[in-house]
Amino acid sequence: MKKIFFNSSLPRSGSTLISNLIAQNPDFYCTPTSGLGDLILNAKNTYANSQAIISQDKLAMEQAFLGFCRAGMQGFFNNITPKEFIVDKSRDWNIHYNLLNMLNENPKIVCMVRDVRSVYSSMEKNFRKNPHRENHIQNPQQLVGTTLDKRINIWADGFPVGISMDRLKDCIQQGIAKKMLFIRYEDLMQNPEIEMKRLYEYFELPYYESHDFENITQHTQENDLIHGIYGDHTLRQKFEMQPDDYNEILGYELSQSIKNTYKWFYDYFGYV
Repeated sequence: MKKIFFNSSLPRSGSTLISNLIAQNPDFYCTPTSGLGDLILNAKNTYANSQAIISQDKLAMEQAFLGFCRAGMQGFFNNITPKEFIVDKSRDWNIHYNLLNMLNENPKIVCMVRDVRSVYSSMEKNFRKNPHRENHIQNPQQLVGTTLDKRINIWADGFPVGISMDRLKDCIQQGIAKKMLFIRYEDLMQNPEIEMKRLYEYFELPYYESHDFENITQHTQENDLIHGIYGDHTLRQKFEMQPDDYNEILGYELSQSIKNTYKWFYDYFGYV
């Protein structure tokens, strides 16, 4: 039986990087953005609303549903890879921790986080790099998305940043965060071996000594077309920290406003 772990990271925070570092271990299969969660949640919706299921014994149907999901998750990966360990990547997993816990007790969820100013800076840089493509954020006739602060507000109120931050905050408020492993992008870039050892300890597996932080091979392949102009999942081969540029890209006042808005995030994760 495969052991399935979960990667439920913030956008633009190194989820692709951590997946590809883990995938250096030949015992691991790491997915790109996965549809497994969609299958499970659609099954949950059917279970909750199907009259045929509702009409039967409640406890029996509950156990049948959970068994269906457990077997489905195993079957999903049995037909993809022979590898023993799986890291399934989806931003949705963290908020569905309690469901995962019903399927397999004590699920392991790793979440990459990053200074939120850098997250928005990365979004804006991708916006600027793609003036020739439809960005699905601007409507000049209605003055929507026509300034930097308006674009940040749109990202903050929707996908992908807003919903991810809301779910993260809810995980903290529910106490789910205490059961997850958080890796700050900045810490991974500065001390990769220390952070990877933390990850293996959390996974309760022996550390793989052959991780190579100097040469990173891309094991997971995202179809960036589905992510629009924000699809940018090609790794740099050289592992090095890029200088913070949020004050340059966003401006000092807007950067400070972001920090004030997400004070709970900066306090919880120890950012200054």
